[in-house]
Amino acid sequence: MKVQMPTLAATDLAAIAARAQAWADIFKLPLQHRTWRGQTGDFQGSGVGSSLDFQDHRSYVPGDDPRHINWQAYARTGNYSMKLYREEVRPLIDVVFDVSDSMTFDPAKERRSVELFYFAVFAALKSGASVASHLVRGDHYRHLTDDLIHGHAWPRLLEDLPDTGPAASPDLRPVPLRAQSLRIVVSDLLFTASPDTVLRALTRGRGHGIVLAPFLQAEAAPQWEGNCEFIDAESRETHPHRVDRGLLQRYLSAYRRHFELWKTLCRKYDVVLSRVPAEPDFQAALQLEAITSGALEIWT
Repeated sequence: MKVQMPTLAATDLAAIAARAQAWADIFKLPLQHRTWRGQTGDFQGSGVGSSLDFQDHRSYVPGDDPRHINWQAYARTGNYSMKLYREEVRPLIDVVFDVSDSMTFDPAKERRSVELFYFAVFAALKSGASVASHLVRGDHYRHLTDDLIHGHAWPRLLEDLPDTGPAASPDLRPVPLRAQSLRIVVSDLLFTASPDTVLRALTRGRGHGIVLAPFLQAEAAPQWEGNCEFIDAESRETHPHRVDRGLLQRYLSAYRRHFELWKTLCRKYDVVLSRVPAEPDFQAALQLEAITSGALEIWT
């Protein structure tokens, strides 16, 4: 089964990207609550550096930079000591976009998925982070260069993704996630593989994870009754079924257990999960759970 191309045209993607830049002026990533290792930037690092923010002092060791000697202390004690300053770094942020067919099966869900992807990229860029982005489908991935993202040409990479099974989960193990990076995953999580597999890969190398999961109300609370024809989101095959109250309740129970398991295991792995509905406008959708869960914050 070949990967389905998104129905959104390049002009639609450009419009979504423009709005995503505006949304990144309203919502931000929760970067201030962790220490980082990375290139020179504006966030607190896990080492010492040369910013103006005094952190501590220690005894002088031969080879230390003499510019950081505490000369006032030397005048008082006759002993050399060093001033230590907070290291300032650029966080590393890896954005992973699950492009399984279930993400683009419905136009509203496809749009919300793409909106979340662009928003994650632009929010990361606005933070001053070093950003790397990837498309993932099954156990295959494609790295996205800046020109593919900003030129809205990334959908053409989907044509080159090899075939996968209809129920394949996004495999993050081959994706080159950088050590100690913040990983933002956009996925609906509608696959049967254990969350442990995804979450272990998401947090390897002392990484931290945020999952933004788009969903439809028709998935979460369907109004099925009587004879219905279902279309498999992955294979596009149709399956006629008669839906009675008992079948609907079993579906709702299974759907609820599925996401309760995800929430439980995300807490275990210290990954933030936020489900984002496709129907409200984007800002309203983020306000429902992304802010209260800690996945995002509001600029003040």
